[in-house]
Amino acid sequence: MKGIQKDKRAWAWVPLLYFTQGLPYVVVVTVSVIMYKKLGISNADIGLYTSWLYLPWVLKPLWSPFVDLKSTKRNWFLAMQLLISIALLGVGLTLPTNLFFVTTLACFWMAAFASATNDIASDGYYMIGLTEKKQSFFVGIRSTFYRLAMVTGEGLIVILAGFLENHYGDNTKAWSVTMTATAFLMLGLTISNFFAAPKYESSANIVLDKPKGFLEVFVSFFKKPNIGIALAFILTYRLGESQLVKMAAPFLLDPVEKGGLGYSTEQLGTIFGTVGVIMLSVGGILGGILISRDGLKKWMLPMILSLNVPNILYAILALTKTTNIVAVTTTVVFEKFGYGFGFAAFLMYLIYIAEGKSKTSHYAIATGFMALGMMLPGMLSGFMQEWLGYGGFFIWVVIAALPALLLLPFLKYPADYGKKGVSDA
Repeated sequence: MKGIQKDKRAWAWVPLLYFTQGLPYVVVVTVSVIMYKKLGISNADIGLYTSWLYLPWVLKPLWSPFVDLKSTKRNWFLAMQLLISIALLGVGLTLPTNLFFVTTLACFWMAAFASATNDIASDGYYMIGLTEKKQSFFVGIRSTFYRLAMVTGEGLIVILAGFLENHYGDNTKAWSVTMTATAFLMLGLTISNFFAAPKYESSANIVLDKPKGFLEVFVSFFKKPNIGIALAFILTYRLGESQLVKMAAPFLLDPVEKGGLGYSTEQLGTIFGTVGVIMLSVGGILGGILISRDGLKKWMLPMILSLNVPNILYAILALTKTTNIVAVTTTVVFEKFGYGFGFAAFLMYLIYIAEGKSKTSHYAIATGFMALGMMLPGMLSGFMQEWLGYGGFFIWVVIAALPALLLLPFLKYPADYGKKGVSDA
């Protein structure tokens, strides 16, 4: 059996698959925060319980070999996308109940595990279905559509919820309808992927890269040179941002008398989900171009600073109680651009850490530690904010940049790593 040729219909399935990968992530991690804030949940509970939702992305290396060994990547991602649709429908249907916080968290947990598994299967399918040349070509395309999913989640879905809040005069009903609509959007994407994604893995010329030994993969990762410093750096690189991302939306939504800025849900969706995500994309693209031109070493320090320095603007807003729309939008623009720009260096360093045998599994482990570095500080963010107030909290976020900066001189990696023509990464 000759099978299906690689690269077939790539323009159809790559954008669709990565938009579908991004949507549940942004709904679980970001939209849930805004929803719970509008339904009266405290900042401490929001920070603690929604940060636990990162756990599946932390633990996904543990079951990635199982996804590789059983069935096909296509079957896995279609099944997981369907499960995500059901979980989001569960959120929408249980919001009007008295136990909505418990039931919706359970549904978000289901969506989170399914989404993390969908990531494993989708990335594996991408590597199987495309030649190396096309994999490189479509990196920018997949990243763009993943970010478009973020625009849809942080922007359009939140704007819809805000419109419905005003229309119904009932936040619970508004978010119930919004999450139900999101579930049907996810179902539509699942059906579209079913028809768009070819069955590459039925081909005789496809050789699956199955892991040879489960424990060997982990042992070899932790035997890498300087791995202790590397893991400490990975865990602290986003120490400030991991806390800011949890409390930025509550800060804008809280009334002025509670230290917030008193913005509406629609305003938040417009600023965060459109302008903010566009600047995030611009920063990420520019960061990738500069690393490709000059190598990682030249840009590592500027990119760490770009990730953290804009957080000072949030502290200024909180301390001065500035609600001016231009000042707030400018703050979000600089923070999102800096995050996208700074994250480019982080991803390139994760790719370097994964170099060698078992590259795919090692990258999954590295990104698991990356997710852990987001989850743990995020869990404490709400308590820190309630203890320090918004002004003190954002000052703490700025200070949290120091550990990564102090570890930077001890990192070992080639100065020209990532430079075009030097590294294929």
